[in-house]
Amino acid sequence: MKIGLLGHGVVGSGVRKIIDDGATWEVRELAVKRILVKDESELTDPRCTLNFDEILNDPEIEIVAECMGGLEPAHTFAKKALEKGKYVVTSNKKMLATYCEDLFETAVRNGVTVHYEASCGGGIPWMAALDRTRRVDDIDSFRGIFNGTTNYILERMKKEGKDFDEMLAEAQKLGYAERDPSDDIDGYDVKYKVSLSCVKAFDTLQDINDITTFGIRNIRREDLEYCAANSLTCKLIGTGEFHGDYISAFVIPMFLKSDDVFSNIPLNFNAIESDSKTLGAAAFVGQGAGSLPTAHAVVQNLVDIWKNQDPEINDKAVRPVDNQAHTGVYYIRTAKHAAFADIIDRNVSEHAFITKKISLMQAADACAASGDEKLFIAEVAQ
Repeated sequence: MKIGLLGHGVVGSGVRKIIDDGATWEVRELAVKRILVKDESELTDPRCTLNFDEILNDPEIEIVAECMGGLEPAHTFAKKALEKGKYVVTSNKKMLATYCEDLFETAVRNGVTVHYEASCGGGIPWMAALDRTRRVDDIDSFRGIFNGTTNYILERMKKEGKDFDEMLAEAQKLGYAERDPSDDIDGYDVKYKVSLSCVKAFDTLQDINDITTFGIRNIRREDLEYCAANSLTCKLIGTGEFHGDYISAFVIPMFLKSDDVFSNIPLNFNAIESDSKTLGAAAFVGQGAGSLPTAHAVVQNLVDIWKNQDPEINDKAVRPVDNQAHTGVYYIRTAKHAAFADIIDRNVSEHAFITKKISLMQAADACAASGDEKLFIAEVAQ
C-alpha cells in the first residue's frame, strides 16, 4: 500500500524510517512513495517533493499521512486528500481538534476515514485501547496526564524545589518544550487531546473553546510547598465525562493524594485512565512524545487501514460541553483575594485560600471576573 507522507520533521522522518526499515511483515506491505517537504533544503530523499499535487493526484497513493503540524496548510491538504478518496492518518492534534467535524463529514461523504492514534498519548496506544474497550463496554469517563512537558516541569519543581521559569528553560534545552511553550504550559495541548479523546470515547464532537482550561504558567514554589505540607502532588489533568445529552470536559492542575495512580508518574511520561462499567478503571502509561514513539502510532494506523481494521464506524453526535455538573474544592492563589470573598472556605497563606465546594464553572467565572492574570488555581482531591 503506497503512502504519501506530509512533513519530514521529527514525526515524519520517524514514520519514513519505520516503514523503510520494515521490521515486520505487516510494515513491509507499506511503502512511502512521496514525501512533501517545505523548502529545497529538505530535498534530502529522491521521494521528496515541494508540490502537494504530486501526492494528491497520484492514483497509487491510497493513504496520506499528515505529520506537518500547525493548522494550515495541514487542514486544507487533509481535506483535499479525503475529497480524493484517500484515507488520512494524522499526528496533528491541534488541527484535527479544530477541524474535526469538517474532516469527519468530508471522510464520510467520500467513503474513507480519518485515523489519529498519534494525536493523543504519543507512544501509548490510548485511542486503540478506547476502541477495544468500546467493543464490549460504554466508557463513562477518562482522565489523565496528557502532556509530558508539564509533567517534567512539575516533577522537577517538586523534587528539587526550583522555580517554574528555571525548570521551563531546562525542558526547552532538553527538547521537551518548544521555544514558544504556550500550548504546553497554558493547557491547550491537553485541551486538544481531551477533545479528541471525547470523540473516540463518546462518539462526541464538541467546540474545543467550550473545554474549560487552566494551565501551570503561574505555578510557584509556594503552591508546591502547600502540596508537600499536605502530602499532595500537583499534576496537570485532563478529564472527560459522559452524561448522555452532554459531556463535561476540562483541563486543570490537580493536587492529588499520594495513593492516586497519577501521583508518581515520572518526568515526561503520560498516563491516562478510562473508566467503564465492566472493565472498571484501566490505566495506560508510557512515553508521550518523541520521534519514534509518535511515528510508531502513525504506522499502527497505516497497518490498520491496510488490514481493513477500521475502528471509525460509529456516527459522531455534536454534544454541548457543560462543566456545571463537576464540583470540587479549589486552591486559588491571587493578588486579588477580596474578589473571591463569597467562595472562600479558609485561608492557607496571605494570598492563597481553599474554596468551599463549588462547581468548576463557578470557580472559573470567579477567576475570570477577578481580572488577575497571575492567578493560579488547582482542584484539591478530597
